[in-house]
Amino acid sequence: MPRFILASASPRRLALLRQIGIEPDLIVPSDVDEAALAGELPRIHAARLAGAKAREVAQRHGDAVVLGADTVVACGRRILSKANHKDEARRSLGMLSGRSHTVYGGVCLIDPAGRAYERLVATKVKFKRLQERDIEDYLAADEWQDKAGAYAIQGRAAAFVRGINGSYSNVVGLPLYEVVGLLANLGIVAQQT
Repeated sequence: MPRFILASASPRRLALLRQIGIEPDLIVPSDVDEAALAGELPRIHAARLAGAKAREVAQRHGDAVVLGADTVVACGRRILSKANHKDEARRSLGMLSGRSHTVYGGVCLIDPAGRAYERLVATKVKFKRLQERDIEDYLAADEWQDKAGAYAIQGRAAAFVRGINGSYSNVVGLPLYEVVGLLANLGIVAQQT
Protein backbone atom coordinates (compact mmCIF):
# COMPACT_ATOMS: atom_id res chain seq x y z
CA MET A 1 0.00 0.00 0.00
CA PRO A 2 1.37 3.47 -0.86
CA ARG A 3 2.25 5.94 1.83
CA PHE A 4 -0.41 8.52 2.68
CA ILE A 5 0.81 12.12 2.94
CA LEU A 6 -1.14 15.09 4.26
CA ALA A 7 0.04 18.17 2.33
CA SER A 8 -0.86 20.62 5.08
CA ALA A 9 0.62 22.25 8.16
CA SER A 10 -2.88 22.75 9.62
CA PRO A 11 -3.21 21.16 13.06
CA ARG A 12 -6.99 21.16 12.56
CA ARG A 13 -6.80 18.97 9.44
CA LEU A 14 -4.54 16.49 11.19
CA ALA A 15 -6.81 16.45 14.27
CA LEU A 16 -9.87 15.82 12.07
CA LEU A 17 -8.19 12.87 10.35
CA ARG A 18 -7.08 11.44 13.70
CA GLN A 19 -10.60 11.92 15.07
CA ILE A 20 -11.81 9.29 12.59
CA GLY A 21 -8.80 7.00 13.00
CA ILE A 22 -6.71 8.04 10.00
CA GLU A 23 -3.02 8.73 10.61
CA PRO A 24 -0.95 10.06 7.71
CA ASP A 25 2.42 8.42 7.19
CA LEU A 26 3.92 11.87 6.64
CA ILE A 27 2.89 15.50 6.99
CA VAL A 28 4.52 17.61 4.28
CA PRO A 29 3.32 21.21 4.07
CA SER A 30 3.19 22.58 0.56
CA ASP A 31 5.00 25.68 -0.60
CA VAL A 32 2.17 27.24 -2.61
CA ASP A 33 1.30 30.93 -2.83
CA GLU A 34 -2.21 31.14 -1.38
CA ALA A 35 -3.07 34.59 -2.76
CA ALA A 36 -6.27 34.78 -4.78
CA LEU A 37 -5.98 35.55 -8.47
CA ALA A 38 -7.60 38.74 -9.77
CA GLY A 39 -11.36 38.17 -10.06
CA GLU A 40 -11.12 34.59 -8.79
CA LEU A 41 -14.37 33.29 -7.30
CA PRO A 42 -14.17 31.78 -3.80
CA ARG A 43 -15.15 28.24 -4.89
CA ILE A 44 -12.59 28.30 -7.73
CA HIS A 45 -9.95 29.60 -5.33
CA ALA A 46 -10.53 26.76 -2.84
CA ALA A 47 -10.42 24.09 -5.56
CA ARG A 48 -7.35 25.58 -7.26
CA LEU A 49 -5.35 25.80 -4.03
CA ALA A 50 -6.26 22.28 -2.92
CA GLY A 51 -5.05 20.95 -6.26
CA ALA A 52 -1.91 23.10 -6.28
CA LYS A 53 -0.95 21.98 -2.76
CA ALA A 54 -1.46 18.29 -3.56
CA ARG A 55 0.43 18.49 -6.86
CA GLU A 56 3.36 20.40 -5.39
CA VAL A 57 3.89 17.79 -2.66
CA ALA A 58 3.19 14.87 -5.03
CA GLN A 59 6.04 16.07 -7.27
CA ARG A 60 8.40 15.55 -4.33
CA HIS A 61 6.79 12.24 -3.22
CA GLY A 62 5.69 10.45 -6.38
CA ASP A 63 5.27 7.07 -4.69
CA ALA A 64 2.58 8.29 -2.27
CA VAL A 65 -1.07 9.21 -2.10
CA VAL A 66 -1.12 12.94 -1.33
CA LEU A 67 -4.04 14.88 0.15
CA GLY A 68 -4.21 18.63 -0.40
CA ALA A 69 -6.97 20.81 1.00
CA ASP A 70 -7.97 24.44 1.28
CA THR A 71 -10.72 26.24 3.17
CA VAL A 72 -12.18 29.53 1.97
CA VAL A 73 -14.70 31.65 3.85
CA ALA A 74 -16.77 33.73 1.45
CA CYS A 75 -19.19 36.55 2.07
CA GLY A 76 -20.90 36.73 -1.29
CA ARG A 77 -18.10 36.82 -3.87
CA ARG A 78 -15.61 38.23 -1.37
CA ILE A 79 -12.93 35.94 0.05
CA LEU A 80 -12.25 36.49 3.75
CA SER A 81 -8.64 35.42 4.08
CA LYS A 82 -6.71 34.63 7.22
CA ALA A 83 -6.35 37.89 9.12
CA ASN A 84 -2.82 39.15 9.71
CA HIS A 85 -3.79 41.52 12.52
CA LYS A 86 -6.71 42.33 14.79
CA ASP A 87 -8.08 45.12 12.61
CA GLU A 88 -8.46 42.72 9.68
CA ALA A 89 -10.08 40.14 11.97
CA ARG A 90 -12.44 42.80 13.35
CA ARG A 91 -13.49 43.76 9.80
CA SER A 92 -14.10 40.11 8.85
CA LEU A 93 -16.22 39.43 11.93
CA GLY A 94 -18.17 42.65 11.34
CA MET A 95 -18.87 41.54 7.78
CA LEU A 96 -20.12 38.12 8.98
CA SER A 97 -22.30 39.61 11.73
CA GLY A 98 -25.99 38.84 11.25
CA ARG A 99 -25.40 37.26 7.85
CA SER A 100 -25.05 33.92 6.15
CA HIS A 101 -21.77 33.07 4.52
CA THR A 102 -20.35 30.09 2.67
CA VAL A 103 -17.34 27.99 3.61
CA TYR A 104 -15.81 26.23 0.60
CA GLY A 105 -13.61 23.22 1.20
CA GLY A 106 -11.48 22.13 -1.70
CA VAL A 107 -9.95 18.65 -1.54
CA CYS A 108 -7.54 17.01 -3.98
CA LEU A 109 -6.05 13.54 -3.74
CA ILE A 110 -3.16 12.58 -6.06
CA ASP A 111 -2.38 8.88 -6.47
CA PRO A 112 1.09 7.45 -7.26
CA ALA A 113 0.22 7.40 -10.98
CA GLY A 114 -0.39 11.16 -10.85
CA ARG A 115 -4.17 10.97 -11.22
CA ALA A 116 -6.13 13.66 -9.36
CA TYR A 117 -9.41 13.09 -7.52
CA GLU A 118 -11.10 16.31 -6.51
CA ARG A 119 -14.11 17.42 -4.48
CA LEU A 120 -15.51 20.80 -3.58
CA VAL A 121 -17.83 21.12 -0.59
CA ALA A 122 -19.92 24.19 0.27
CA THR A 123 -21.34 24.74 3.75
CA LYS A 124 -23.66 27.63 4.65
CA VAL A 125 -23.14 29.19 8.07
CA LYS A 126 -25.41 31.85 9.61
CA PHE A 127 -24.02 34.13 12.30
CA LYS A 128 -26.07 35.98 14.88
CA ARG A 129 -25.77 39.75 14.93
CA LEU A 130 -22.55 40.39 16.81
CA GLN A 131 -22.31 43.19 19.34
CA GLU A 132 -19.08 45.15 19.59
CA ARG A 133 -18.42 43.36 22.90
CA ASP A 134 -18.79 39.94 21.20
CA ILE A 135 -16.17 40.89 18.64
CA GLU A 136 -13.73 42.46 21.12
CA ASP A 137 -13.97 39.49 23.53
CA TYR A 138 -13.38 37.08 20.64
CA LEU A 139 -10.39 39.04 19.42
CA ALA A 140 -8.92 39.11 22.93
CA ALA A 141 -9.09 35.28 23.05
CA ASP A 142 -6.77 35.13 19.99
CA GLU A 143 -8.72 32.33 18.27
CA TRP A 144 -8.92 34.42 15.10
CA GLN A 145 -5.26 33.91 14.29
CA ASP A 146 -4.50 31.60 11.34
CA LYS A 147 -8.22 31.08 10.63
CA ALA A 148 -10.01 31.69 7.35
CA GLY A 149 -12.68 34.31 8.00
CA ALA A 150 -11.01 35.06 11.38
CA TYR A 151 -13.04 32.50 13.35
CA ALA A 152 -12.95 28.91 14.57
CA ILE A 153 -16.36 27.25 14.69
CA GLN A 154 -14.96 24.56 16.98
CA GLY A 155 -14.02 27.19 19.56
CA ARG A 156 -15.63 30.26 21.09
CA ALA A 157 -17.18 31.29 17.77
CA ALA A 158 -19.60 28.36 18.12
CA ALA A 159 -21.68 30.79 20.21
CA PHE A 160 -22.06 33.03 17.13
CA VAL A 161 -23.53 30.33 14.89
CA ARG A 162 -27.32 30.44 14.50
CA GLY A 163 -27.35 27.64 11.96
CA ILE A 164 -25.31 25.51 9.62
CA ASN A 165 -26.34 23.76 6.43
CA GLY A 166 -23.80 21.20 5.28
CA SER A 167 -20.61 19.68 6.57
CA TYR A 168 -19.45 20.83 10.02
CA SER A 169 -16.00 19.29 9.53
CA ASN A 170 -15.67 21.32 6.31
CA VAL A 171 -16.01 24.52 8.34
CA VAL A 172 -13.36 23.27 10.78
CA GLY A 173 -11.00 22.61 7.87
CA LEU A 174 -11.58 19.29 6.09
CA PRO A 175 -14.80 17.71 4.71
CA LEU A 176 -14.32 14.26 6.24
CA TYR A 177 -17.12 12.41 4.45
CA GLU A 178 -15.70 13.32 1.05
CA VAL A 179 -12.09 12.67 2.11
CA VAL A 180 -12.94 9.20 3.45
CA GLY A 181 -14.76 8.40 0.20
CA LEU A 182 -11.71 9.36 -1.86
CA LEU A 183 -9.33 7.45 0.42
CA ALA A 184 -11.58 4.38 0.34
CA ASN A 185 -11.54 4.38 -3.47
CA LEU A 186 -7.73 4.16 -3.32
CA GLY A 187 -7.69 1.48 -0.62
CA ILE A 188 -6.17 3.74 2.06
CA VAL A 189 -9.16 3.21 4.38
CA ALA A 190 -11.99 0.67 4.51
CA GLN A 191 -14.84 1.13 2.05
CA GLN A 192 -17.75 3.25 3.25
CA THR A 193 -21.08 1.53 3.70
